[in-house]
Amino acid sequence: MITTLALLAALAADLEIKDPKAAAKLFPKDAKVERLATGMQFIEGPIWVAKDNRLIFSDIPASELKQWTRAKGVEPFRKPTNNTNGNTLDRQGNLLSAEHTAHRISRTLPSGSIETVVEQFEGKDLNSPNDVVVRKDNSIWFTDPDYGLGTRKKVQTGNYVYRYDPKTKELTPVVKDFDKPNGLCFSKDEKKLYIADSGKPRHIRVFTVSSDGKSLTDGKVFATIDKGGPDGIRCDKAGNVWSSTGDGAQVFGKDGHLIARILLPESGANVELGNGMLFITARTSLYAIPVR
Repeated sequence: MITTLALLAALAADLEIKDPKAAAKLFPKDAKVERLATGMQFIEGPIWVAKDNRLIFSDIPASELKQWTRAKGVEPFRKPTNNTNGNTLDRQGNLLSAEHTAHRISRTLPSGSIETVVEQFEGKDLNSPNDVVVRKDNSIWFTDPDYGLGTRKKVQTGNYVYRYDPKTKELTPVVKDFDKPNGLCFSKDEKKLYIADSGKPRHIRVFTVSSDGKSLTDGKVFATIDKGGPDGIRCDKAGNVWSSTGDGAQVFGKDGHLIARILLPESGANVELGNGMLFITARTSLYAIPVR
C-alpha cells in the first residue's frame, strides 16, 4: 500500500511540505512548477476568466494588462492602464481593476470602454487602490494603501479597506487600522473576509462579515508570513488560504496552519486559482503549478 508520505516524495523540490496529509489533498503527486512566461517588469493582479480559458494580469510599471492562454502564451490585452494592480470580475463578468495612478476602481465594459466606479472618499482622491473583490450582493471591496502614489501627495488620512455599494454609491471604510492593506478574499460562503497586511505586521487577518454584508468584526490574525510578506491571496472551496510570499507562495489550512510552500526563484506578488492550476505572478515571470 502506497502511503501519503511515499506519494509526496514524488513531488518536485518546488514544494516544501509541512502537513503531508493536507498537502496530498491539494497537489497531484507529480505536481511541478512551470514557468509560463518571463521578461516582464513587475506583474500582479491575475484573474482567471473561465469562459475564455485565459488569465488576465497586470504589468504595473509597463502600465499594461496582459493575457495568457495555453495555446498562445502571453499576449497584450490593453495599454495604458494607469498602472493597474489588482483585477477581478464583477457578477456580470466585467473586469474591475484597481488603478494606481488614476487612484480609482474602474470597470471594463463588453464594448471595451472603461468607466470609473469610484475614485474619491469624502471629496478627496483615494490613495492608490491595490486589490479588489466583489461579493454576491454586488458590493465592491478594495484595499487602498499608498504604495502607488508616486509623486502625488497623499490626501487621505489613512490606508483603509473600503466597501462600495453600487446601488447607493456609498463608499464606506470597513477597516482603518492596517499599515499597508493589500490582497483580500472572501471565504466561499462569504461569511469571512481575509485581508493581507504587507506592511510591518506581515500577516493575514480574518474578519467576520455582518449578516447584512455591510461591515466587519473580530479581525483576528489568521497567519503570519515568515518569508517576505503577504500580498495577493485566495481562499479555495475547502477554506484553505493561498498567499503570495517572499519565497513564492504558501498555503494555509482553514485553521491558519502552514500546509506547504511553493518555492520560486522570484518573490511572489499575487496568486489565482483556475482551471486546475495555481497561477503565481512573481516579479518578472508568470508561474503555475497543478492543484486538485
